[in-house]
Amino acid sequence: MGQPEQAESNGQVVLDEEDVLAEAGEAQGEPRDDDAVEPFEPLPARSWRTKGDFIGVALVVVAVLVASLVLWLTSDARNTISQTGPSEVTPLQPVTAMPPTLSEIWRAPSGATPVPVNLDSVVVTGDGGEVVGRDAFTGDVRWRYARDLPLCTVSTAWGRIFAVHRKDTNCSEVTTLENASGKRGPQRNGDAEFGTRLLNEGSHVLTTGGTYVEVYRRDDLVRSLEYGALRAIVNPNKQPRTGCTYHSFAVTAGKIAMIERCPALDPSDRLTILKPNPEKSDEPQVISSTVTGENGARVIAVTANRVALAVPGRIVVFDSETGAAVADHQVDVTADELAGDPPGRVASTFTSTANTYWFTGSKTVALSLADLNPLWTANDTLGAGTTLAGRLLLPVEDGLKVLDQVSGQEVAAIPVDRGDHTGPVEMATEGPVVLEQRGGTLVALR
Repeated sequence: MGQPEQAESNGQVVLDEEDVLAEAGEAQGEPRDDDAVEPFEPLPARSWRTKGDFIGVALVVVAVLVASLVLWLTSDARNTISQTGPSEVTPLQPVTAMPPTLSEIWRAPSGATPVPVNLDSVVVTGDGGEVVGRDAFTGDVRWRYARDLPLCTVSTAWGRIFAVHRKDTNCSEVTTLENASGKRGPQRNGDAEFGTRLLNEGSHVLTTGGTYVEVYRRDDLVRSLEYGALRAIVNPNKQPRTGCTYHSFAVTAGKIAMIERCPALDPSDRLTILKPNPEKSDEPQVISSTVTGENGARVIAVTANRVALAVPGRIVVFDSETGAAVADHQVDVTADELAGDPPGRVASTFTSTANTYWFTGSKTVALSLADLNPLWTANDTLGAGTTLAGRLLLPVEDGLKVLDQVSGQEVAAIPVDRGDHTGPVEMATEGPVVLEQRGGTLVALR
């Protein structure tokens, strides 16, 4: 490069090697120094603090808050009131002498208690969606538990109060409450039918129903038995029969007695005795099941070895282990009194240390605890009664009859003014306080 061109002998011009390479580089477009590209400078990072960014974040926050508010407004916690009370109660002393008079000391609405609910000096009422623990003497509120759901029923077992609320399809919300304080204990979601009653077998609670029943275990409310038309069948063909309806129930330790009607299978009512705690909850364990030969039968009582059925004009006693009929007694009970199912599919009964008492609808029949044989009958009564100071109190039109439990002989009468209430009266006592369930009202007498 920089050397003079030299002539070839043939007249062509020969270039120096460096010149050739330089021209080739220019032909390929290599940049010259004066055409060099300026170095690339990266753009600054985009700021996330623009107006649009703030609007987007605000919209997300608002959406989250709205969703949280909706969940809170519709949650069980938002729609539940739990006002607890003192955990100690003063025990009421037992009554040793019958009072000459009884007068009303307080009353409260209680449409969800089919019978008086009382335990350890506390009386519990249930109405609308609210359960209230009250002082037995004054009716003053000790504690309150309420939900925005109607109550199905209120009962007691194992020193706890059971409150069952309903949703759209069934009585599914089961809550236990401490008797003294109203503090919540174990809860569960169940499948009990509308109109259910709770029956305490001792270690289990049964929910009654017309096509389906279930049993809850004492310690944790785990479902120990499903019987009938299961909502979700996991293991098919585990139920002993299908297409049956259930019409009355009674329980004792280790046994559930029930009347089934299976028109496609049986010509008459069937008496079935179940264990409350089979090995698998959806595989019922049947102790005995007998086609009775009776129609319109009603279970009124069950013991460790006997079960009593009422049919028009008779009480028939069966062996609860084998299902065999062992006794048949004439009683004055009409077909009209046994027509239909009893409220909650549970006969009106009361059991004392002496006898079991059954209210037919117009009279009260005393049954032996040993064999369930009828002992005596009190006519023109309004309920199964209760005991006070060792005597039986039976509600009648103008007050209470006081009867000797062994003989059924009337020994006294106590007038009670019930106003315009003329229907059945369910009774209980808490210390010296006599409780009367008059329809949807609970009345305390002393």
